[in-house]
This record gives sequence, structure tokens and C-alpha cells, in this order.
Amino acid sequence: MILQIETATSSCSVALAKDGQLVALKEINERNIHAEVITLFIRELLERTGATFQNLDAIAVSSGPGSYTGLRIGVSTAKGLCYALDKPLIAIETLEAMAFGVIDSGEIAGYDLLCPMIDARRMEVFTAVFSNKGERVTPTSADIITYDSFQSLLNKNKILFLGDGAAKCKDILEVSPHATFLPGFVNSAVHLTQKAQQKFLARQFEDVAYFEPYYLKDFIAGKKSL
Repeated sequence: MILQIETATSSCSVALAKDGQLVALKEINERNIHAEVITLFIRELLERTGATFQNLDAIAVSSGPGSYTGLRIGVSTAKGLCYALDKPLIAIETLEAMAFGVIDSGEIAGYDLLCPMIDARRMEVFTAVFSNKGERVTPTSADIITYDSFQSLLNKNKILFLGDGAAKCKDILEVSPHATFLPGFVNSAVHLTQKAQQKFLARQFEDVAYFEPYYLKDFIAGKKSL
């Protein structure tokens, strides 16, 4: 039984999975609410399913890239639970989890590649390209999207773009007839299920003491508007 945590974007999502199958889910898509609700969501899931913290075999967390604050909250929560319960920590790269979430849903049918994108402010996004079977085609990167972005891939492949970063790039990229945008995609802890189960069986665990989120970019503090 694996507790799965996703806080890399505006979504605060917690799921419970057993043997690679979803048992329960609690989530909300609202900015700046993660710290307020994440522990409440975890407790509610356990109470709803009749499980206890001791029943958990591992904690899986979406490790980034994504929101600096969201990642810190999710990873800190996961590490705290692992340390207190003496359970292993599983880290799933956020873009990879997004890709597998779409593949599992069957929405990749008819497309050669899929490109999850996370908003990184202005016209920059965190992104990577995967095959329709989940194989990585390009490395994770922080890119400023232009009309030339992905053109070499779009010339030969139908690409499905998704995530909160894809929406702001739609006007630029949809000039290609091979570019399609998946509407309404929201990051969810459900998307971690397949990779978390694979890593658990392979015993691919993180060092709880030293693991840090995959920020990709340095944090830049901004001034709070009055």
C-alpha cells in the first residue's frame, strides 16, 4: 500500500494505492493551499479506507520540477512521514508522472508523442517529450517557447501537449497541424500509481535524509503586491 502525494503545481492531491490500483483519492486544484490541507487530506484518506499509517508500505511523492513552494511542502511532508514511520521514500519526476497519467487514461491514442508542460512563469515552461509508450524522447528542461520550438519533432510526429504550461503556449504551437492540446488536464496523485508500483517492486528508494525536490531552476523571490 503506497501513499502518493502530488503538490508540484496548483493541485494538492493525495492518493492511496494498493498493488498498483487506486484505492482512494482526495484533491483540490487551488493555488497556495497545499500547506493548509495536505495533512488533512492524508488523514481523511486513511479514515475513509480504514487504513492506518502503519499499514503503509511506502510514500511516493511527485519530485518536480514545478512550483518551488508546492514541491517543498509535498517533499517535506513525504520525508516527515517516512522518517516517523520508518517507511521507504519513492520519488517520481513530475513530467514523467503526467505522461504516464495520460497513457493510462487512453488519451494518447492517435498520437506519436506527448509533451507535458508545467508553467514556469512568463513564456517559460518545464517540459520533456515522451513516446506514446512512456519512453523519454527529450530530457527535462526549462524552455522559453517560440514558434520554432518542437518544429523538428512536429514535422514528423503528432504531438499531444498537456498541463498548465501548455495552455499559454497554444497560440504559438498550434500553427502546426500536428500539434493538439489536451484540455482540462490537472496534475493528480493518481498519475504516480504506475511508476510508484514499479519502483517499489524494484526497491528504487530515495535517501530520506538527503533527498531534495527537483527544482531545475533557482528560486527567485518576488515582492508581494499590496
